[in-house]
This record gives sequence, structure tokens and C-alpha cells, in this order.
Amino acid sequence: MKLTLALLLALQVSVCVWAEPIPEPSRELVEKYEGLKAVFYKRIINAYSKFAAAIEPMLADSDAKEVVDELKKRPRVESAVKIISGLATELEPVVEKARLAVLGAYAHYLRPYIGESLDEAINNIKPVLDTVLPAEN
Repeated sequence: MKLTLALLLALQVSVCVWAEPIPEPSRELVEKYEGLKAVFYKRIINAYSKFAAAIEPMLADSDAKEVVDELKKRPRVESAVKIISGLATELEPVVEKARLAVLGAYAHYLRPYIGESLDEAINNIKPVLDTVLPAEN
């Protein structure tokens, strides 16, 4: 009984906190975020391609490549890949809505206080990332 009451009280408090509508983020902030996200993905893809090119000669000589090819052929693996890709497609609008909500909350509550220092930190780390993890080959 006490646990149920505590759970109901916690849910009521969480609902009250989010009862206030979350403000929309500015177009400028969304565009800045999308640009940073695109560069981040390019960095990850470039790093992965370099890693795959470096490890490919080692896999060619071992049995690991045969194991991976065998796994790809299994029906359960194919089904799992289809299910995961379907879930990703279905969850995309929910994730985008959550992302916009977080950006709106950041823009309204945090950006006036930490926006300039965060922007400065991002601009200061870009040269280091360009050296260590470049976006282009």
C-alpha cells in the first residue's frame, strides 16, 4: 500500500513538472544543432571506414570473416536486422519530438546562462577533433 501511494505521488509530481508546455526552440538553434550533428556523423563514419580498412587485412587471413559471413546468412540474424530497422523507422518521429523538446528546454532555461561558454567550448575543441577525428578524409 505504501509503495503504491509513493508511486502515485511520484507520478503526480512528475506530471506537474511537465504540465507547463515546453517552448519551441529557435530556428537558428535547430539549424546549428543539425549542422553539428551532421559533422559528428561524418566524423564517426570516417573513423569507422579507417578502422575497417585497417582491420580488413587481419580479417582476411583469419576465420573471423567466415564466421561473420555465416552469421549474415542465418534467418534469425536477418529477422533481427529487419525488426531493428523497422523499430528505428517507427521511433524516428518520437525521437525527433523528444529532441525538439530538449532543444526547446535548453533554449529557454539554460542557453541564457551557459550558451556562450558552451559555444566557445565547441569552437575550441573543433581544431582538436579535426586533427584526431577529421570529418573528411
